[in-house]
Amino acid sequence: MAETRIIEADLTWTGDGFARGVQVAVGDDGRIEQVGALGVPPTERLEKRALLPGMVSAHSHAFQIGLRGMGERFPGGAGSFWTWRDAMYGLVELMDAKRLRRLCLRAFREMLSQGITTTGEFHYLRHDVSRAGFAFDEVILDAAAEAGVRLCLLCSHYSQGGFGKPLLGGQVRFASGDVEAYWKQLDHLSTRIDAHTQSLGASVHSLRAATLEELALVHTESKRRGMVFHIHIEEQRREIQQCIDAHDAAPMALLCERLEIDERFTAVHCTHTDPTEMERFIEMGGRVCICPLTEANLGDGVADVPGILGSEGRICIGTDSNARICMAEELRWLEYVQRLSGEERGVVTDDAGRLAPALIRVGATEGAAALGVESGAIEAGLHADFFTLDLDHPTLAECDDESLAEAWLLGSDGGAVAETCVGGRWVWRRGESP
Repeated sequence: MAETRIIEADLTWTGDGFARGVQVAVGDDGRIEQVGALGVPPTERLEKRALLPGMVSAHSHAFQIGLRGMGERFPGGAGSFWTWRDAMYGLVELMDAKRLRRLCLRAFREMLSQGITTTGEFHYLRHDVSRAGFAFDEVILDAAAEAGVRLCLLCSHYSQGGFGKPLLGGQVRFASGDVEAYWKQLDHLSTRIDAHTQSLGASVHSLRAATLEELALVHTESKRRGMVFHIHIEEQRREIQQCIDAHDAAPMALLCERLEIDERFTAVHCTHTDPTEMERFIEMGGRVCICPLTEANLGDGVADVPGILGSEGRICIGTDSNARICMAEELRWLEYVQRLSGEERGVVTDDAGRLAPALIRVGATEGAAALGVESGAIEAGLHADFFTLDLDHPTLAECDDESLAEAWLLGSDGGAVAETCVGGRWVWRRGESP
């Protein structure tokens, strides 16, 4: 007999705000069956808790958590993205399966502790030192399954070390072979994933890491298969200039000219994208993933969030390098960096000028859509992916129902997260050993 659990917290996020007396019916398939004032005895009464939809990191490189705290000394003067990349390559050359699994488990568990229930792992570190097969692909799948996080594995096509340059050094660990080999491996992985909590997506690392012909082939096949497609784009000015030198056009212009972009296409970073090209990309249906903490850490620059939103663009969030994993801080920085650069407050808001509904939509609903995952809201039919806030946490003390969401986003952090649920199963609780 199928069993339905009834979860009732003191407060539940409705998408518009927190409400009391809301019950969530969860089926044994891990999906939400009903939401509302159901008037039945709850199976799970979450006292002193606020229930929110699980957050989504739409862009992560889990192994890069191994760089945390490194590369933060600058004896030779100012550093850059490119000097950081050299440090990352050093980590890659030392990586084995055991260490990769340990780092991924650490990153995924930390995500769960911050209310992140789904991650899009933009996976380009494919090989161990032998380069025999794609040894590291299933390490990621296994680590995510052990941690309990929902995973969209965005396997990355990577064939060159720069525009027209061969792979060198640590980059050889990224090689995906030709396009046929790339899809053959994805077909293999499709037999290995846990269909309840894992899915596959396609990606090309960047325009500098593949030819335009390969880009078109991978993207066209991803559309035929109905898969999401992600790519790094225009994070650095130097990258844009190199692309212009090689192809007489900037990366975003090339994407819009060469590909049939739709709502399954996500461009990651877009830090220095021309406003006209961004508007064209959005009109075609494309999405944008911004990674505020990583972009700040690497000195990338500031994306034109007001321009993206003004064109009705859809933004999601990624934890990227995982130097700091905290969704409240990512969303806070998404808003705050725009306040600093534009000298005005209230940039990421809904039509009523409210901050929390807009930011939570970015952190949950838009991220899930970018990964093709049926979650991101507490609604019937979606996966029962939630997290709770501890209403007794000191950072939320004396908050009323209306100000609680903003208090968490702007004045608290992951320390207020009490429990995390993926597919109807509580996979993390504060104070419990992983």
